[in-house]
Amino acid sequence: MYRYLFVECKVGGLWGKSNNHRDEIEKYVVQGWRFVSAIPKSSGSYGQIDFVDLVFEKEEEESLEI
Repeated sequence: MYRYLFVECKVGGLWGKSNNHRDEIEKYVVQGWRFVSAIPKSSGSYGQIDFVDLVFEKEEEESLEI
């Protein structure tokens, strides 16, 4: 079974500060998460992507319930 984590990340912009997506991915990978995908979350008035959700997964041990 897998557990999923969604991390919001601001992407490029001329005037706004953006998160470095590579730094964000590295931060979670060293904690044992596997990067799966980046899903566009919102866009600006000219169609540019403003935010993405970085998707990570981690395998969990299944516990046997009796």
